[in-house]
Amino acid sequence: MTTVRDLRAKAGSEPITMLTAYDAPAAEIVDEAGVDVILVGDSVANAALGYETTLPVDVDAIAHHVGAVTRATEDAMVVADMPFLSFGTDEQSAIENAGRMLQEEGADGVKLESGPHTVDITRRLVELGIPVMAHLGLTPQHVNQYGGFPRQGTDQESAERILELAREHEDAGAFALVLEHVPSNVARDVTNAIEIPTIGIGAGPECDGQVLVFHDAVGISEWSPSFAAQFGDVRAEMSSAVTEYVDAVESGAFPADEHSHEEADLDELY
Repeated sequence: MTTVRDLRAKAGSEPITMLTAYDAPAAEIVDEAGVDVILVGDSVANAALGYETTLPVDVDAIAHHVGAVTRATEDAMVVADMPFLSFGTDEQSAIENAGRMLQEEGADGVKLESGPHTVDITRRLVELGIPVMAHLGLTPQHVNQYGGFPRQGTDQESAERILELAREHEDAGAFALVLEHVPSNVARDVTNAIEIPTIGIGAGPECDGQVLVFHDAVGISEWSPSFAAQFGDVRAEMSSAVTEYVDAVESGAFPADEHSHEEADLDELY
């Protein structure tokens, strides 16, 4: 099973792979493919639950999906994405919410959308034995503050702030850092400046690893962000299968004799 120590050892030497998963079937597929880390992201909100942003999902919802993923995973490290307002308000509730993901749902660590407010709680969670993955750059839980999902770190001041926060979270004990939607040269410089592995999404090729949303990677999503790539067309296959099912039922081709069982010893019931 992939551990925090394994990921740290890969930094700078072997690419780290991470994908999201929100249910047991997806987790089985991702795990069997040899992905290092499964992120049970709050992106479940817009990828699978029909919301426009990640804000509506709460701790109970994330815990529900984390449990489904961990029950189907054998080798990958499972990281629970802590949802909006589940941390950063007060230390005790943050500890309880993060601890629940490990103690009750079987996660191996948690991810926090990070900023100045998460340095201390990162340190405290790590002290208590809860591995923390930090997340800088575009943090979707700030969508209302951003007014959308713009690229981050595009000027000198904001780029330097990302680097500063990366160092602070490394010092606080974070085992890895997600860099989302930042210029590739910013991601490269941050990667070179810290020892913990960086995992990029829309951050160029020079991070220590990459992460994508499962639905984008396999081609379920009708729309994907410009920095994502589709490695399959599952949506088309699913659409074709459902259309064939409808046609078969309507034509009487399904169920066929091989899909049914007749009990010869029963009398007619009318």
